[in-house]
Amino acid sequence: MPHDDFTPGTVWLVGAGPGDPDLLTRKAERLIARADIVFFDALVGPAVLDLVPPGVERVSVGKRSGRHSKDQGTIDELIVAAARGAKRVVRLKGGDPSIFGRSTEEITACRAAGIAVRVCPGITAASAAAASGVASLTLRGLARQLTFVTAHAKAGEALDLDWAGLAGADRTLAVYMGRAAAAEVSRSLIAAGRAADTPVMIAVNVSLPDERIIRGRLDALAFLAAAISDRDPALLLIGEAVVGTAVATHVEYEVA
Repeated sequence: MPHDDFTPGTVWLVGAGPGDPDLLTRKAERLIARADIVFFDALVGPAVLDLVPPGVERVSVGKRSGRHSKDQGTIDELIVAAARGAKRVVRLKGGDPSIFGRSTEEITACRAAGIAVRVCPGITAASAAAASGVASLTLRGLARQLTFVTAHAKAGEALDLDWAGLAGADRTLAVYMGRAAAAEVSRSLIAAGRAADTPVMIAVNVSLPDERIIRGRLDALAFLAAAISDRDPALLLIGEAVVGTAVATHVEYEVA
């Protein structure tokens, strides 16, 4: 008999990918099917949640900018309490748990409580966005570095990033949660030396039926982002590698 990796009282942090259930790993689907309780983020796609079996408890613990349903400490406590109740616990996270997913806090809480916890990776939004745009995240000779940053900052605080380091022409920059900070990202990168005509791509609701790919230049980034609702998650991709090819099935804007 194969080893059971999901015994009662175990927690799995599962990457739900960008939203399309076809982009889940087979392992993620298997774990979801065996769960007794699923704690899920706001960015988990509805079609992914449809894979949770009937009768399995589903608990929304989503946090969106300005609309936090539960603080991180409460989420940690809920996960630990469910595992102590001998439940098989899935903590379902949009994208990959290790990329801006606050997985460390939940892993630490489980370990402190003596709860077995493991991680199932998922496809992160940057990879899905490049695929949707038929583009690459790296490019031989032009984009030898790939950097992930988050544009999310605490209310009232400036976006504190190493703009000089991020402005290198030989890198692709993926900016998560970047819609609201688009003007600052554009202004700061150009001030630090990145060319104003650097290609940019904004992926909105990546991999979902209402996905949009918006293309343009770095100096037009704020204008491009202004067309996006604050309810729609958006990822910014900046660099020569993301030029890609327009896909006819997408609603797409291009600003030269």
